[in-house]
Amino acid sequence: MGKLRFATARDVFEAFPTLADDMLASPSEREPLAFLAELAAGPTPEDAVSFCAYVLPRRDAVWWACRCTRSLTRPQEPVEDQALAAAEAWVREPNEESRTAAMSVGNAANRTVPTTWAALAAAWSGGNLSLGEHPGAPAPPHLTAKAARACVLMALARVPATERRAKLRACIEGGIRLAAAEAT
Repeated sequence: MGKLRFATARDVFEAFPTLADDMLASPSEREPLAFLAELAAGPTPEDAVSFCAYVLPRRDAVWWACRCTRSLTRPQEPVEDQALAAAEAWVREPNEESRTAAMSVGNAANRTVPTTWAALAAAWSGGNLSLGEHPGAPAPPHLTAKAARACVLMALARVPATERRAKLRACIEGGIRLAAAEAT
């Protein structure tokens, strides 16, 4: 998996301008993992989910979203488990075949469930946004982060309110550990 690529939180915002639309906090000159920890302890810890999805390399962001989703909720229908399995398959083998398989599953699945967004995060990790032989648009760099963020936040919404803060913190801590491991 990749290395942590940013020196400051502001660098992440500059690399991904869409991040500013996905969170309330403003960028700072803090080191990204310190900024992430501050967000987690702040008044809107959901901002930490957004920042984590962007700061992690795409493959790591998909893996993190899958792990969070598995820890937060159980798939309610077989198609939900299929979408999560497709995303995890891409993480294990990040090639065009597994990416397009994740895209097929994600495009056919219900977009109101978190696991669909895990599959789409993998699908949008690169390559062509359309299936088949016709040339399409290349995947913009921010789409994996947006989909991973949606996956985690939607899974959190399924958690009872009394457990949500602790579960959110556990997900963010997992993201911090993953990012820290990549930075070494």
